[in-house]
Amino acid sequence: MGRPGGCAPGAENPWREGQGGFRGGGHLARPAPAPPASAPRASRSSAPLGTPVHAMADSERLSAPGCWAACTNFSRTRKGILLFAEIILCLVILICFGASTSGYSFLSVIEMIFAAIFFVVYMCDLHTKIQIINWPWSDFFRTLVAVILYLITSIVVLVERGNHSKIVAGVLGLIAACLFGYDAYITFPLRQQRHTAAPTDPADGPV
Repeated sequence: MGRPGGCAPGAENPWREGQGGFRGGGHLARPAPAPPASAPRASRSSAPLGTPVHAMADSERLSAPGCWAACTNFSRTRKGILLFAEIILCLVILICFGASTSGYSFLSVIEMIFAAIFFVVYMCDLHTKIQIINWPWSDFFRTLVAVILYLITSIVVLVERGNHSKIVAGVLGLIAACLFGYDAYITFPLRQQRHTAAPTDPADGPV
C-alpha cells in the first residue's frame, strides 16, 4: 500500500515538518536565511571610534620630540652655550680677518666647523651611539689645540699692529683662547670621572 500523499515506497516525501512548503517546485521554495551580520571589528588603536586616521597620525607626530626641541634643550646647557658661543666668536673673527688679512682666516674656519660638529653630536646624542670615537678626549684636544693656536695667532697679530679690523681680530682671538680654555677645563675627561665618582664614595653615604 502506498504512503500517505501518494508517494511511492522508497521515494522522499516532498513535504517536511516545519518547512511549510513543497520542495519540488522551485518557485515555492523558501529563500535561504540571510547570514547574520558580523560584529564590527575592534580597532587596534586605543583611539575612540570615528577618529580619522590622519588625526591620529598628527597627534603621534606632535607628541614626538622634534629636532628643534632637542636643539633648544641642548642650547640651554652649559656645554651647549659654550659651543654656540665658540661658533659665533669664530665667525666674527673670520669676518675681521677677512677684512684685514686672509692669512689667519683658516684657523677660524677649522675651529668653527669642529665646534659645529660637536654641537650636532651632543645635541643628537650621537656620542652615546657612536662608540668607535672617544668623544670626551677628542673634544678636549680640540679645545686645547684651539687655545694654543688662537693664543699664538692673536699675539702675532697684535704685535704686527695692522688696521683696526686686524687689531679687533687679535683681541677677539685672545677672548676665544680664554673661552676655549674654559671649555677644555670643564671637558677634561679625568676631571669628569672624579666628579661623577665623588657621589658614589662610601664615605659620603647613600645618595
